Amino acid sequence: MLTKSKLKEEIEKLPETFSIDELVERLILIEKVENGISQSNKGEVISETELDNEIEKWFK
Repeated sequence: MLTKSKLKEEIEKLPETFSIDELVERLILIEKVENGISQSNKGEVISETELDNEIEKWFK
């Protein structure tokens, strides 16, 4: 979950002028990264071998 402090930190990194689309894209990316970190910390991951197997299924 995105926090106010993280949001403020990321807004400070944006250029002086930016579009709403750029802001939304940045927020979505940040949320996805934060969710990934949270899942990793909880051990909700798969091995590289399992990932390779899943990707292989996509191209069959």
